[in-house]
Amino acid sequence: MLVLVAPGQGAQTPGFLTPWLDLPGAADRIAAWSDAIGLDLAHYGTRADADEIRDTAVAQPLLVAAGLLSAAALDASPSVVAGHSVGEITAAALAGVIEDEAALRFVRTRGLGMAEAAAVTETGMAALLGGDPDVTIPHLEKLGLTAANVNGGGQIVAAGTAAQIAALEADKPEGVRRVVALKVAGAFHTHHMAPAVEKLRAAVGDLTVSDPTVRYVSNADGHTVATGTEVIARLVGQVANPVRWDLCMETFRSLGVTALVELSPGGTLTGLAKRALPGVKTLALKTPDDLDTARALISEHAGA
Repeated sequence: MLVLVAPGQGAQTPGFLTPWLDLPGAADRIAAWSDAIGLDLAHYGTRADADEIRDTAVAQPLLVAAGLLSAAALDASPSVVAGHSVGEITAAALAGVIEDEAALRFVRTRGLGMAEAAAVTETGMAALLGGDPDVTIPHLEKLGLTAANVNGGGQIVAAGTAAQIAALEADKPEGVRRVVALKVAGAFHTHHMAPAVEKLRAAVGDLTVSDPTVRYVSNADGHTVATGTEVIARLVGQVANPVRWDLCMETFRSLGVTALVELSPGGTLTGLAKRALPGVKTLALKTPDDLDTARALISEHAGA
């Protein structure tokens, strides 16, 4: 059984889209999406530097575009789809809940709304490596931080103000080996993002929504979601609520997933799966050079 997963913000690196644009039709697709949302995705995915693509309003549409482009090139038929944070919008499109262009319009609204919310207060996120969640989460709460991503595999991402992140670096929870600042521009999946939720709620009325055609696993709680309206409601709410990727991986295990392919720019979710899902074959689709290997893996595991 195959699951396709889409990464969240922070996975982007300068120039990562470049090799994908050499595929037949890819440049035209990116150009059409760019026109639809008023953002030059080709520029940001090929020539922009790390600071430019760190901008939330840029990074989020870029990641969804890359995920959809790499999924189209792969042309797989997964049994399950899921996404981490903004990657859930990619997953919703792959599941047939919304069309690709609608997904890009929706994520553009999301990115702009979250960028505006992040500008109100200087906030950020940091990954904690190691430690026990039962110890780490209360420690974060004591410092005024939110466990914004509970990723499994020994990783929790804290979010809050810059001052709170600095306090965390000086006062790590017991058992945590490192605190690593992330390449994001705000405290996502916390109360700081409440204004963005309202903007997304207003944008929902413009969407044509269908029920998922494959199992869609929500990162709110790891549950499968059967209706398109519920998928969209969760996409709106998750902006200001924690991501429970650990629960998604528990669901993959319970469903009997045997292979996991992470869409471009892959790597982060594959690493988590290697630690949390022993025995599950994993592959990160970083460049088109990985497509043949991915197809071989899929031929062994798809169709359940």
